[in-house]
Amino acid sequence: MSMSPDLTEIPKGNLNGFKTHIKHDVLSGFLVFLIALPLCLGISLASGYPAVAGIFTAIVGGLVATFISNSELTIKGPAAGLIVIALGCVQEFGYTGGVDPEKDYQAYRLALGVGVVAGVYQIILGLFRVGILVNLFPKAAIHGLLASIGIIIISKQFPVLMGLNPQGSPLELLAGIPSFVINMNPKVGFIGIMGVIIVLGYGYIKNPKLKLIPAPMLMLLITVPMGTVLAIGVEGSYAFNNQIYELGQKFLVNVPGNLLNAVTFPDFSGVTTETGIKYTVLFAIIGSLEGILSAKAIDGIDPWGRKTNLDRDLLATGIANTLSAFIGGLPMISEIVRSKANIDNGARTRFANFYHGMFLLICVALIPSVINLTPLAALAALLVITGYRLASPQEFISVYREGKDQFIVFVATIFGVLATDLLKGLAIGIGVRIVIHFIRGGSIFRLNAKIIHERDQSVTIFLRGSIIFSSWIPLRQHIQRFFEEGKRVTLDITETKLMDRRVRSRVDEWAKKFKENGLELSVRARMASIDE
Repeated sequence: MSMSPDLTEIPKGNLNGFKTHIKHDVLSGFLVFLIALPLCLGISLASGYPAVAGIFTAIVGGLVATFISNSELTIKGPAAGLIVIALGCVQEFGYTGGVDPEKDYQAYRLALGVGVVAGVYQIILGLFRVGILVNLFPKAAIHGLLASIGIIIISKQFPVLMGLNPQGSPLELLAGIPSFVINMNPKVGFIGIMGVIIVLGYGYIKNPKLKLIPAPMLMLLITVPMGTVLAIGVEGSYAFNNQIYELGQKFLVNVPGNLLNAVTFPDFSGVTTETGIKYTVLFAIIGSLEGILSAKAIDGIDPWGRKTNLDRDLLATGIANTLSAFIGGLPMISEIVRSKANIDNGARTRFANFYHGMFLLICVALIPSVINLTPLAALAALLVITGYRLASPQEFISVYREGKDQFIVFVATIFGVLATDLLKGLAIGIGVRIVIHFIRGGSIFRLNAKIIHERDQSVTIFLRGSIIFSSWIPLRQHIQRFFEEGKRVTLDITETKLMDRRVRSRVDEWAKKFKENGLELSVRARMASIDE
């Protein structure tokens, strides 16, 4: 569903905008809620948290972050990209996957304590305006991180889709996929496979009335009745092909009948442990990184060209994350898929995010019994598709086309994450990028630049050596200063060995900004200067 907005007026998320655009924002908020509900449930369970935790996250993201951030079109909520961190956190705190409910509950509370502290860290990062530090992370390493997360999600959720619950490393689980198919629980696996078919086949639906229902919700509307007919939630067993398979409530979502009873307060005793410190850093860094990148991506497709104050958005996310974890929620970010749907649905202001949170609150408060009919295999189907999109072959091809250096960093990050963990894997990717940079004769943070001021209020910045991601901050400072002084700037890169494609894209963004303000930023280059 896509609506063409009126571009003659720039909508603003103030009181007047609240009144003027309420029709568009309520409708979009409702449609995004239909997407968010199954995703919140699935992400929570995949993270080792109770199903309702993701609902708490989206509710707080909608009702709190909306009034702090100036990001007009992003939707705040739990993200698949943080599943691996959340699951790793509860597992290291003793999570047993349902074998010992008391240990699982304690691991959950300890993870909430880590979430609160990580949210405070994000608040500090936002207050000290460090959104620009996202530029210290090479693009290929970030893409490699997200692709590796996608691979891990597929490895963890595919067995659930088949009605199984094996344990092991991501690589072991990936190698076991053929055996999972052979040994699947037929009734549960059938629902999971149908979930995949429905979501993937959604793009081929031509009926505009069916298209009004988002793919995740359409999938639930079909698989929930299927689960009821097949009685997968009824305790017992059945025989198929001379084998006995179990059925029962463990194959369905479980949310409390009273939302207040689900509120869980954190235990801070694990914060100062090695596990607590590690995951606090992971939640703060990876969450901030993903959130900033998502907000920038959505700014790029905002029909009105509005820009998010990234530091303010990070502050809003930090405050919302602190509150969310304090009542039992998962970490949140500006989630890109739901935000893109928000734009397609015709949202005008940030209040669409508010309404999406309100609809989730109403839903989980009034109809928890309906939510509890949802098959876990259907939610796993959603997450397997999400994981595939993060690590699709097209992603590998896209990075390879950007250059061999980028691809090497991308692959190194993926293998680093799969062999170790997210933080070490990201560090490996950055390390490989730095080594390649040194091989090409560059330095890390020093910008080799000579600035010449001309008499006609123009400035030429002569750059030498290699200009990579870590060189961008000092270069940006020069460009911004001359922009504020109203100078005409020429960036001479004819003597550079290479310019990182990511840096070049940032320069192009500034050139556009100069032009919009009646100024000029031009680049004097050799064709070979821009390479990766």
